Amino acid sequence: MQKMSTSKQTKLMPAAHSISFRALWQREWQAKKQGKMQWLYPLVLFLIILTLFPLAVGNEPNFLERLGVPAVWIACLLSLIMGIDNLFKPELDNGTLAQLIVAKASLSLWVLARLTIHWLFSAGIVAILSLLAVPFFGLSWRQAGLLMLSIIISSPMLLMFAAMASSLTLSIKNGAVLVPLIALPLQLPVLIFAIGCIDLYSAGLNTLPIFALLLAGSILCVIILPWVMAYTLKMAWLS
Repeated sequence: MQKMSTSKQTKLMPAAHSISFRALWQREWQAKKQGKMQWLYPLVLFLIILTLFPLAVGNEPNFLERLGVPAVWIACLLSLIMGIDNLFKPELDNGTLAQLIVAKASLSLWVLARLTIHWLFSAGIVAILSLLAVPFFGLSWRQAGLLMLSIIISSPMLLMFAAMASSLTLSIKNGAVLVPLIALPLQLPVLIFAIGCIDLYSAGLNTLPIFALLLAGSILCVIILPWVMAYTLKMAWLS
């Protein structure tokens, strides 16, 4: 009987390791679709900021065109970090994080799946909505296309920095206040370079080196930071 029980246990053990990235992705996709209002709020905020900027500064064409790219990027950053403090907190409170750890699931893959879906429903849609800068700010379609490309390339790095700050403050009481203080100093250089790309294009200069630098930074963040966040989440659960 003992041999049979041990053999059953050994057969069950691989199941604990069999939580694939596809299963984690499907779980997060269903959870995101059920909470429609949570991901609609950042998009509404983006549209409100994009609409209020031209109304606030007037209709002078040259000034609107100079203000267009920074305004879109500021709206994008605010919509991206909105609610980022609740990215992992509900899973810690309702026991989902504990279940993943006990089941020996890969926390880094879960973080990657969760952040990728969050990016699709936030920055992915915002990148498309950024084309509204053409009628709102008078940008050319080529400038708007480069702006959309800069958002697609740079936003993964911005999201990873914000999520990293959220995971670091997860076990701290009222840690949501600290998330912008940790994330913004890391995000501001990215924002400056991304806005500078469009300014370089308007001046007739080559923007490829900056785009390559932003893309390399996003790739490094996507590869490295999910593993770091997985460790911090496990430490938050143990504490």
